[in-house]
Amino acid sequence: MAGKFAVKSLDHLVLTVRNIPKTVAWYTAYLGMRHEVFTSPTNQTVQRHALIFGSQKINLHQSGKEFEPKAQDVQPGSADLCFLTDQDVETVLQAFQEARIEVCAHHSRKRIKH
Repeated sequence: MAGKFAVKSLDHLVLTVRNIPKTVAWYTAYLGMRHEVFTSPTNQTVQRHALIFGSQKINLHQSGKEFEPKAQDVQPGSADLCFLTDQDVETVLQAFQEARIEVCAHHSRKRIKH
């Protein structure tokens, strides 16, 4: 499978938490991260929360009120990694299928089942 595509960078990490305000308070006070409130391009009525540090971002999901797409079996403390690649999703999907890696369709994005 090597050579078909490569991960370029981490886009963001999603962290599922029990309490967003307490999580924001801890990460900003003790780790110096910046809190950002944003809306999704597909649903601009719902406020979302992220923690920013350097060029990295951790999106926060409230346990039991996660946003789609999300990891399959989320629990408080679980994480979902989102990577960027220069290849389109169909090329990545084809490479995984050729390697017999199971891929689950999840709304408009493709998810890799580990």
